[in-house]
Amino acid sequence: MKLLLKIISLTVLFTIPITLLILPSNFFDSGNSICMSVLFFDTECYGCGMTRAVMHFIHFNFTEAMTYNKLVILVLPLLILGWLKIVLSLFGKKILKWF
Repeated sequence: MKLLLKIISLTVLFTIPITLLILPSNFFDSGNSICMSVLFFDTECYGCGMTRAVMHFIHFNFTEAMTYNKLVILVLPLLILGWLKIVLSLFGKKILKWF
């Protein structure tokens, strides 16, 4: 049972980034915002546009990514580190004790 859970977890963890790389960079560009700050107060928060910025950044559209959210330079490496930490922990490796 434990092995099956590990296999399912690894499958999901590898499927998500591959899917995001396969999707076109402008996949999330249209549509309404679901940010509570925008819906209730009509102001953008620090996270607004982050999904679109990450999508453009991983497709090497750096200027477009920076127009959506400049914090993508900090958030994307942290996302990658978090992803690596989870994947390696499934293999019994411990990295980044502070994260």
